[in-house]
Amino acid sequence: MGRLFGTDGVRGVANAELTPELAFNLGKAGAFVLRKENKRPVIVIGKDTRVSGDMLENALTAGILAVGGNVIKAGVIPTPAVAYLVKYYQADAGIVISASHNPFEYNGIKFFNGDGFKLDDTIEEKIEDIIIRDIDPNSHMAGDELGRCLEAEENATELYCKFLLESIDVRLDGMKIVLDCANGAAYKTAPAVYKALGAEVVTIGCDPNGININDQIGSTHPEKLQQKVVEEKADIGLAFDGDADRLIVVDEKGLVIDGDKTICICAKMLKDAGQLAANKVTATVMSNIGFHQYIIGKVGAEVDVTAVGDRYVLESMLKTGCVLGGEQSGHIIFLNYTTTGDGTLSSLQFMKAVKASGKKPSQLSAEIEIFPQVLVNADVTNENKKKYMEDQEVQAAIESIEAEMEGSGRVLIRPSGTEPLVRVMIEGEDIEQIHQMAQELADLISRKFS
Repeated sequence: MGRLFGTDGVRGVANAELTPELAFNLGKAGAFVLRKENKRPVIVIGKDTRVSGDMLENALTAGILAVGGNVIKAGVIPTPAVAYLVKYYQADAGIVISASHNPFEYNGIKFFNGDGFKLDDTIEEKIEDIIIRDIDPNSHMAGDELGRCLEAEENATELYCKFLLESIDVRLDGMKIVLDCANGAAYKTAPAVYKALGAEVVTIGCDPNGININDQIGSTHPEKLQQKVVEEKADIGLAFDGDADRLIVVDEKGLVIDGDKTICICAKMLKDAGQLAANKVTATVMSNIGFHQYIIGKVGAEVDVTAVGDRYVLESMLKTGCVLGGEQSGHIIFLNYTTTGDGTLSSLQFMKAVKASGKKPSQLSAEIEIFPQVLVNADVTNENKKKYMEDQEVQAAIESIEAEMEGSGRVLIRPSGTEPLVRVMIEGEDIEQIHQMAQELADLISRKFS
């Protein structure tokens, strides 16, 4: 058996790769490792709307109960809600059953620790080791040592909505807002919060049936939202993904505002309010050069750059004291409020920025110049995937491209984590020029290392 945990938990096709047997073992091993000093750990479980969620929830629960852990089932609820509820219930851990923005046939299991943070690699490795080595923790528990499912004193959905409403101090009366919940985990919570703030709410992607999650809808497919915003003459559109930890904004003209621009707009709001701690914003290597120019030039702040992945963004933020960071994809962390990306909370902060500016979303978006970006894949062998970095001819080609763009663009090359590919990304002002450059560089790498 290979490594179970990827960059965001354990994922696979439900009942084929991610089986109930594996979920049962993850429940047992996870409860055993995360129990701290407690003889009887408490674990909160939440899930999205996938048809496989019930099967995996019950298998996980059985595993946890078998080693003496107790379970609080939060039901269908966004990933960030579980991170919040773990702390609220003072539980030992949280588990989310979701494959985020992937199609319905996939599912995933990811853990949060008692502080609401995703697990460190070392903790994941301990859980994985128990399963791979087929160690059976507490296998002979019986009688009153077995765990139970606990009834939460308060409704999990209502608790999370209350938390979201406490994160914003403006009303949205008179605003017409279209919400796209991807037929996923936010289909109840996001509309409830926006209605409570006085907005006129129009919804799409709020009719989950177990198999339509992320199906041509949500943050990875904003086309229907763009169309609906224009049709409804709405003030703004807000799209989430299946587990609602991402946000993509659509302005009143039906144009997409991606994660880079959203972070820029929120950074300016925080800076103007004197709340941009450490005077920093954290982003990944994929953030656009226009993002850097706006944060440094217009906001007057620094940008810390990390590897791709929200866990690296969070690690950096915790070290530096930065309170705002995220990715182009719309995975944004507001560390003053929460410990992970939260699509609904991010959307509320964006609405606060819109209200504070007195401008329309399209006007705020237009202030940030995003440079064209071209991505071309170079086919290589797995053995050669990193050798291009030492190749003199490739280095010379990169230097030539950078010299030609004279500071108005950049080259980023990185090996794929899962496929025999090297990804060549070039940003610049002239889309045709950078497309040709990216293709020629990818061809060179393929020719030498395939």
